[in-house]
Amino acid sequence: MRVMSSSVHWKDFGRNRLEPQKRQKKKYDKETEKYCSVLEKHLNLSSKKKDSHLQEADSQVDVVHQRFYEVSLEYVLKVHEVQERKMFEFVEPLLAFLQGLFTFYHHGYELAKDFGHFKTQLQISIQNTRDRFEGTRPEVESLMKKMKENPQEHQSISPYSMEGYLFVQKKSPFGSSWVKHYCTYQKESKQVTMVPFDQKTGGKIGDEELFILKSCIRRKTDSIEKRFCFDIEGADRATIITMQALSEEDRRLWMEAMDGREPVYNLNKDNPISEGAAQLDKVGFDLMKKCIHAIEERGINEQGLYRIVGVNSRVQKLLGLLMGTADVDLESSTEWEIKTITSTLKHYLRVLPAPLMTFQLQHGFIKAAKMENPESRLSEIHKYVHRLPEKNKTMLEITIKHLANVSSNHKQNLMTMANLGVVFGPTLFRPQEETVAAIMDIKFQNIVVEMLIENYEKIFQMIPDTATVQPNPLLNSAQKKGTETKTALCSQRPLMVFQTISNENEKQNSIAISSNVSVFVPTVNATLKTNRQSVHSLGSGDAEVCTMQLDRPNSLLNPKRKPSLTSPLPPSPSTPLSPTSPMVSAPSSPVPVSSSDSSPLSTQNRKARALYACKAEHDSELSFSAGTIFENVYSSREPGWLEGTLDGKIGLIPENYIEFL
Repeated sequence: MRVMSSSVHWKDFGRNRLEPQKRQKKKYDKETEKYCSVLEKHLNLSSKKKDSHLQEADSQVDVVHQRFYEVSLEYVLKVHEVQERKMFEFVEPLLAFLQGLFTFYHHGYELAKDFGHFKTQLQISIQNTRDRFEGTRPEVESLMKKMKENPQEHQSISPYSMEGYLFVQKKSPFGSSWVKHYCTYQKESKQVTMVPFDQKTGGKIGDEELFILKSCIRRKTDSIEKRFCFDIEGADRATIITMQALSEEDRRLWMEAMDGREPVYNLNKDNPISEGAAQLDKVGFDLMKKCIHAIEERGINEQGLYRIVGVNSRVQKLLGLLMGTADVDLESSTEWEIKTITSTLKHYLRVLPAPLMTFQLQHGFIKAAKMENPESRLSEIHKYVHRLPEKNKTMLEITIKHLANVSSNHKQNLMTMANLGVVFGPTLFRPQEETVAAIMDIKFQNIVVEMLIENYEKIFQMIPDTATVQPNPLLNSAQKKGTETKTALCSQRPLMVFQTISNENEKQNSIAISSNVSVFVPTVNATLKTNRQSVHSLGSGDAEVCTMQLDRPNSLLNPKRKPSLTSPLPPSPSTPLSPTSPMVSAPSSPVPVSSSDSSPLSTQNRKARALYACKAEHDSELSFSAGTIFENVYSSREPGWLEGTLDGKIGLIPENYIEFL
């Protein structure tokens, strides 16, 4: 009778416990197949589709992923419940069977007495297991609900810096295909592991592939049909691997873990007159003088001068003629419209090998524009203008003199000094790499051009106050190698940390950057939105130049900040970013600060948070990721850099990469 009762009990367990688990497993398998199918369709969407269509597809994937996530947790809960119940619901009938067996047989009674203490221990263990299950079940269900609500807060701990599924492009003579891989990355050893994975079979379908990471670069949106792509290069691989992440956020995490970089944009890649074809030579000066003379004779009062652009084909043709041997009459001939001539002048300045303000001094001009004190701002800009190579300075003087004449007729042509600054800021300045910091510096480029126009006579006809400021002839040779300059990962990099002697000296040195503290950097989306609004206010003008206009702030820094008495010398211009050349700048003179100074850099022991990731190129610098917290941050004697402590190490930090807490 006991045997039959136990058999019935086990059948009831299979029917009541295992059947719901099987149904839940079928539901989980169905949701898994559905999610993988939707995800593959989503990843095959073309990036050229409308944003509304892409956003709708993204929302659909999120809904399916959320449903898959919930079903997975419910299936795990069912499996856990069955495993726990087996421990007492299988053993308990067996114990009852043994009890009946011992009672039924006479000698079983004697055996029952011998095994009495084992039976008691087993009963206690069963009860304890039941109690643990009943006690932990509400906690497990609560944990499942929390994981459903906040998946990001319950990530599993992994020995890898980053791991997950990626689609890898496989090229063949008949086309290309995308194969799903499970990839891992170890940041310390820079080791990348890729295992081909098949969702249907639930396992790997090929051999594991290992290599050491050399570089990681985000793919431009217009360079590939797929979305969320990035390229990685292996140290021991001859080809570049193109990978597709599961989402924009997933790509961001992979690139952050791999210290990925943004692609370098060539603004003149589609122009027949390519960057570097124009030079600051006799042909270039003659071209500028011809264009300026024609503009001032024929169209100085034309509305929207320099803002309205000419037809690109006509601009290219005129630029080719002026740079060739043909004699072009711009003054009396009506063949060339004023807007074509103005666009040709701007285009010539853009296709120089290096910007007219030079890559080496560009950072100094931007820092000067960020100063709060107007007199100090003008004085610093005045000094940097006279540090330009002679040809650059002469060409700049010709250009600014012409722009001053244009602005003096602003009542007729509607081109004020501010409008001209917006047009010529990105023309006279050009970043070596398109970064968020470069975009945020555009408004200060406009300020520099505006101040050059407003103070033309003082800047170009008077010598700066500081006697040590001399034109640097070495910049001429560096100018010729514009395209050979190495791009730094953070900014211009010094090669040493200037250690202070005492705490008092540290407090004085903490104001060496003076009013050059970088303004808090907003998000890229907000910046681009401001740009679009500014362009709309100017009208349908020069799309290549005016698209980057930003509103000029009323106050760049703390109004209590006192300017530095002397300006630090720029880095070595001959090899501005070379890690093998010593590049030590003269320190700024410390300025006494009153006790009421509320500047964020006037005291030590300040904490700061990294806004962007940065990889050190020298032992004196600190490597960090976005969100890293630094201790004891204070200004460095090296312009554009701060000093701080991270994990017990003191090193240099780019000042425009952090915000103070």
